[in-house]
Amino acid sequence: MAATMTSQHHIEGDITLGGLFPVHSRGPAGVPCGEIKKEKGIHRMEAMLYALDQINSDPDLLPNITLGARILDTCSRDTYALEQSLTFVQALIQKDNSDVRCSNGEPPIIPKPERVVGVIGASASSVSIMVANVLRLFAIPQISYASTAPELSDNNRYDFFSRVVPPDSFQAQAMVDIVKAMGWNYVSTLASEGNYGESGVDAFIQISREAGGLCIAQTIKIPREPRPGEFDKIIKRLMETSNARGVIIFANEDDIKRVLEAAKKANLTGHFLFVGSDSWGAKNSPILNLEDVAEGAVTILPKRASIDGFDQYFTTRSLENNRRNIWFAEFWEDDFKCKLTRPGIRGNSGLRKCTGEERISRDSAYEQEGKVQFVIDAVYAMAYALHSMHIDLCPGSMGICDKMDPVDGRMLLSYIRAVNFNGSAGTGVMFNENGDAPGRYDIFQYQLSNTTNSGYKIIGQWTNHLRLNAEDMQWSGGDKLVPDSVCSFPCESGERKRMVKGVPCCWHCELCDGYQYLLDEFNCDTCPFDMRPTPNRTSCRPTPIIKLEWSSPWAIIPVFLAVLGILATSGVIITFIRFNDTPIVRASGRELSYVLLTGIFLIYLITFLMIAEPSTVVCAFRRLFLGLGMSISYSAMLTKTNRIYRIFEQGKKSVTPPKFISPSSQLIITFILISVQLLGVFIWFGVVPPHTTVDFDELRPPNPEYARGILKCDMSDLSLIGCLSYSMVLMVTCTVYAIKSRGVPETFNEAKPIGFTMYTTCIIWLAFVPIFFGTSQSTEKMFIQTTTLTVSMSLSATVSLGMLYIPKVYVIIFHPEQNVQKRKRSFKAVVQAATVSTHLSQKSSDKQNGETKVEPDRSK
Repeated sequence: MAATMTSQHHIEGDITLGGLFPVHSRGPAGVPCGEIKKEKGIHRMEAMLYALDQINSDPDLLPNITLGARILDTCSRDTYALEQSLTFVQALIQKDNSDVRCSNGEPPIIPKPERVVGVIGASASSVSIMVANVLRLFAIPQISYASTAPELSDNNRYDFFSRVVPPDSFQAQAMVDIVKAMGWNYVSTLASEGNYGESGVDAFIQISREAGGLCIAQTIKIPREPRPGEFDKIIKRLMETSNARGVIIFANEDDIKRVLEAAKKANLTGHFLFVGSDSWGAKNSPILNLEDVAEGAVTILPKRASIDGFDQYFTTRSLENNRRNIWFAEFWEDDFKCKLTRPGIRGNSGLRKCTGEERISRDSAYEQEGKVQFVIDAVYAMAYALHSMHIDLCPGSMGICDKMDPVDGRMLLSYIRAVNFNGSAGTGVMFNENGDAPGRYDIFQYQLSNTTNSGYKIIGQWTNHLRLNAEDMQWSGGDKLVPDSVCSFPCESGERKRMVKGVPCCWHCELCDGYQYLLDEFNCDTCPFDMRPTPNRTSCRPTPIIKLEWSSPWAIIPVFLAVLGILATSGVIITFIRFNDTPIVRASGRELSYVLLTGIFLIYLITFLMIAEPSTVVCAFRRLFLGLGMSISYSAMLTKTNRIYRIFEQGKKSVTPPKFISPSSQLIITFILISVQLLGVFIWFGVVPPHTTVDFDELRPPNPEYARGILKCDMSDLSLIGCLSYSMVLMVTCTVYAIKSRGVPETFNEAKPIGFTMYTTCIIWLAFVPIFFGTSQSTEKMFIQTTTLTVSMSLSATVSLGMLYIPKVYVIIFHPEQNVQKRKRSFKAVVQAATVSTHLSQKSSDKQNGETKVEPDRSK
């Protein structure tokens, strides 16, 4: 067994390098070493010997200096490797031999142990960590060819440690870059318990946190000794955050295989999108018979190359020409499945005898181990550092000079960190301040349609930054579109993000409603009063401005009524002018009739001003004529009713006629009443000059698509009513006089038709008020109010025209025989008629009270 064999191998040289290789596997309980490891042990160790041969035969590199080696077997166990590596520091341990004397009394001659200037190795990170803690105490530089644990990058704890392989933190950085390049922001992590898996995931989480924009849904650890059903539970946990389809996996081959099996068992083939570390790489063993579950998996592997020179060297090794490798005979037996006859060891009858004529690659399967390149580069890095050191310390010297005897470890470290050369694969070998080599990775994707290279296809590289060929990627079912692995999908246009507390990649989308637009990713803001949001709510746009159009149904009806009224009024005026001297026209009071008809005409005319497009001139005319027409009409009617009332009231008292009943007096009174309206309007002009305004509040419904600004004059509802209020006062006063004059005999009473006119007008305007103010909340407010106002005014004008003048026009045109002079009445006759009328009303009242009173008739 290997455990019984020596664990050291020595090659003489001027400068000795240490070597740490897992020649044997970990032994069973109580035994340090187990079976020989052909690839990770012998291949890597032979790579060091091959590199030493190459360097020693190179006349330009370390000329006249031979590199030797002391190679130790770590047996894949950190504690055993620590024991072995103590031989490297023996020469540096000062021993006190002063009390030791030979039998003749002379001091003993103790050979100085061979000094190791630097160590190549180890392989496993756990072994390198253990050994590095000892080597740093004695300032022995160490260059590893396979240890990738991120913690070894700590230059404070492992200051003498360097490596030609990139640390897993670079691998984690590459994986973060891959995830972000695919547009994922929500992934889970899966790690095998132990240094490799846990430190890899820790590095991934740390880098993703620093990079931002990437959230970890779950971090799951696979135990070293999983219980039955453990992997089913892991899949179940991963499905708790089913949106996180991307799974970052730092696990050994067995754990990868069992995760895939559990996913298949749960019928989740194609759901999970794996991103695997270099432990998965481009291996077939983890995905055997699980290809459909692994489809689309993106994996990573340090960029490596097969060294042709080593293949040629190793395949020509035989028992005869490779006696320097003390473990080669054991490798031979294992490789060719034969048994060598060695002294003291009985042959195993189950195996054939080795002939020694067997040849590697011809009689056994051979494939160069993946880390051979890095072993060679590590040896060369040490050689180049020694070469530079020799040039600086021993200029012109053909061998080791006093300044390099012994070699100062701390100085050698500085030379190691400064090397920069093309390695065995043609790529640059160098170290950063932490002793780490540059990260160079190939990125693979497992594709079922890819029949070459066992299904793995190179889709990109990572060398400090990512180069990913997205067009070469292919997902389940041959789909070229990258699947999603996000917590929350991007918000639609016009939606803001409301973040989920503690998870920066998760949010709820909320629509900017009403008149809000998306100010930034997380906030909505209200558009200015004269604007509304665009349909996608990303900005604001001007609100369209409208006005009452002539073609609108709200305008057609008032215009139609106004046109009819103007035509009718014009007809009455023309008739009156044509028959100006006829008895009916004269009897109706020509002067006031023309004034009243002018007012009616202006009332109809205001409809056109109210519908016309607002401008400063139009607004000025609206103010002027809105109340003017009505004040003219009602001033004339009030003057008439007041005149009749005063005549008959005066007649009850005396035969003297009242003052101011002549036509000229009536006109003066009327114009005085009208001037009050005009004075108010002109004061209004002075205080607030007329102008147009755009009302954006009136048509502002919940849906901003229907929002409109309304071009209107600067007349509020209150100012509009104020403009009409004086006319209302005239109208009410006129109605009161009409009521008071209702008892006048029909032959004298022009107050009765005026009374009927005023009653009807009052009803119209009483109906107008609730309609006008009741529509203040309506989206059609402006149209309804304009129509209501103009129709009400046209109706009141029509009532006046119909009650007072249409009957007269009818008689004038159709019954001219009635348009004749009647007996002229003196004021005395009017007084007599008034007295009779009063007596009759009193008698009627007395009869109703049961009494009959006979009064003398004073009219005679």
